[in-house]
Amino acid sequence: MQSGNLRYEYFFPMEDEETVLLIDSWQDQHALDLHHASPMMEQITQLRDKYDLHMKVERYISDASGDAALNDSFIRE
Repeated sequence: MQSGNLRYEYFFPMEDEETVLLIDSWQDQHALDLHHASPMMEQITQLRDKYDLHMKVERYISDASGDAALNDSFIRE
């Protein structure tokens, strides 16, 4: 695992063999920037170009406001 990486998981939808979902989480923007500048990301970019692969990115930011407790009644752990 790369420094600053908190989570890196792949998921494969059963009904769509062409799709891969990657969920990753980073300590901060600096750690993510270092990851994007890594040789591994250059290789991934080359593979995307070679095989005409497409991606969609959605960014989510953890709620650090303290209001997360308002959702507790909807979550069962």
